[in-house]
Amino acid sequence: MSDAGYDGPWLVVGLGNPGEGYARNRHNIGFMVVDLLAERMGARFKAHKSRAQVAEGRLGGRRVVLAKPMAFMNLSGGPVTALRDFYKVPNTAVVAVHDELDIDYAALRLKCGGGDNGHNGLKSITKSLGPDYHRVRCGIGRPPGRMEVADFVLKDFSSTERKDLAWFVDRSADAVEALLSEGLERAQGTYNS
Repeated sequence: MSDAGYDGPWLVVGLGNPGEGYARNRHNIGFMVVDLLAERMGARFKAHKSRAQVAEGRLGGRRVVLAKPMAFMNLSGGPVTALRDFYKVPNTAVVAVHDELDIDYAALRLKCGGGDNGHNGLKSITKSLGPDYHRVRCGIGRPPGRMEVADFVLKDFSSTERKDLAWFVDRSADAVEALLSEGLERAQGTYNS
């Protein structure tokens, strides 16, 4: 699962649902992070034949393709696979940035490989690619009380959470850049909480 010697582009995929109605949902933090990364690169997203929006540039000293699948979360695997094949990116140079229920709000964990933990976007990507891709897991915490998980992830961040959201998105983007420039272990040492 090493990327040693690979000098082609990395594919950084923010997971979310397309459409203005979903834009500020917890489930769309992946889109928020890649939007900030595109801003940092001075790049604009453009439609791609893979059913995704892509922005190309350099981050962390590497060539990077940022992507936002324009299919719903549970169908992310198709666009991600099409992009991987189009840009000829090995699975170990694919990074999925996504919301994670089992991590406290604003905490991060980086890893390569593993299960999908019930996340429909990861389930779809893993079905298409296999499990050996990087993940930047952005903690959103568990739903309060008896709220259904689907209702929780498809709601906007609470007013309390929004106070720290810009910082959280910024830190998540920093973690992606560290993964690209320093490798997984060093990035984990800095950002895993």
